Amino acid sequence: MVRNRLPSLLLNQKNALEKIRTAADDKSFQHQVAKTDFKSIPNKDFLNWQEACIGAFKVLDKEIMLQENLDCSTSGTTAVVVVRQNGIKAVQLTTDLKPGLPNEAERIRNCNGRVLALKGEPHIQRVWLPHEDSPGLAMSRAFGDFLLKNHGIIAVPDVFRHHLTPDDQFIVLATDGVWDVLNNNQVASIVMEAESEQEAAKTVVEAATASWKKKFPSSKVDDCTVVCLFFHKKQKPS
Repeated sequence: MVRNRLPSLLLNQKNALEKIRTAADDKSFQHQVAKTDFKSIPNKDFLNWQEACIGAFKVLDKEIMLQENLDCSTSGTTAVVVVRQNGIKAVQLTTDLKPGLPNEAERIRNCNGRVLALKGEPHIQRVWLPHEDSPGLAMSRAFGDFLLKNHGIIAVPDVFRHHLTPDDQFIVLATDGVWDVLNNNQVASIVMEAESEQEAAKTVVEAATASWKKKFPSSKVDDCTVVCLFFHKKQKPS
């Protein structure tokens, strides 16, 4: 019974935990990434599996206890479990610097700039002049945009480093229009299935564009540009 029931319980527990991770959690995690050494960030996928194992074992133990035709008062079993994942884990290397991030908004407001979203697009925070409803820039750092340079818009980059290992498969560079509608794991899954870098980039753009039209039908689709670099060339099937 344990052998047959435990695998499905584990998967059910894992899927339930992943659904609990809300978009708010993801945004908070992304903001943390911008200011944190990547080696110190907890492996969220491992924590999900850890919780799933504990939960599944408890549920199964209760199910065994409720079996009418199975006397386990002095009988039981142990289990050694291995979970093998064929998928990949997405690692976010940078965070898009937008006016809605607390540190960015604070700098802009300290320079008398205004940060607010229009009623028709509450999901997009924009930067405005102190006393004019202009220009409504949807980013907090940029080359140019000199009208706002005295109001918190800067051209200073955040710089990170990531040590490549043999396990690293590819890197994806994309504009914020992609990340506004697709999460890291969705993009990674698309790229993993592609046969070439060009195919990967094209498919991600198509997925992001379709998602924009579905999630924000009244908004103009933001720029969706993608570059993919494979660290290991895929072998063509013989």
